[in-house]
Amino acid sequence: MKLVLILIELAPYGVFCLVSRTFATQGFEAIWPLAKYFFLVVGVLIIHAVLTYPLLLKFFTGLSPLTFLRKMREAQVFAFSTASSNATIPVTLETAERDLGVNNSIASFTVPLGATINMDGTAIMQGAATIFIAQAYGFDLTLGNLMTVILTATLASIGTAGVPSAGLIMLSIVLIQIGLPVDAIAIIWGIDRLLDMLRTAVNITGDATVTTIVGNWEGQLDRDTFYNPESSSQE
Repeated sequence: MKLVLILIELAPYGVFCLVSRTFATQGFEAIWPLAKYFFLVVGVLIIHAVLTYPLLLKFFTGLSPLTFLRKMREAQVFAFSTASSNATIPVTLETAERDLGVNNSIASFTVPLGATINMDGTAIMQGAATIFIAQAYGFDLTLGNLMTVILTATLASIGTAGVPSAGLIMLSIVLIQIGLPVDAIAIIWGIDRLLDMLRTAVNITGDATVTTIVGNWEGQLDRDTFYNPESSSQE
């Protein structure tokens, strides 16, 4: 823990030096492409959270996506502020049981499992980041490279720890697979904190979605609780 705290203290200085080096070599012209990358990832993450998950929920359970998203606000805000799926497990679990009506026998298994392997927000970031870095370095990606990025980003996201900025560490695996330099991560490191917060909120939303679907399949979902407008997260 002491070593982790030391690294946390030193990380901002290291990131500053890496970002300074990037702009010293590439100039401030790199800001606009970086902004486009940032807003692209934000847009895709939002679409994934408010469109993909609700459609899956509606298709498999018939439950109201709006009610689901409204009841997930507390957990999403907590995940956004901590940028850690693991730290959000108690809040996600409580939301699933208390507000969504999923029985503990289901939620206590699917929520921790999802926090460990369900990092689709991270997979989205890694795919977009790899393509952005390849373009920044003038590296032409072939169809084989793109398929490798998709496969590696998916597998790397499954093995990503549910702690802040872990996605960037796993991104190095994706870059290595297609021959890009690992130190290219410095280009996006400076803006990744906000993206990390957002993709964590997306990740736990996915955990709760799957938990609700599984609970419905197993007959362990109380629909009266799901539709109860008096849940504490809405008070």
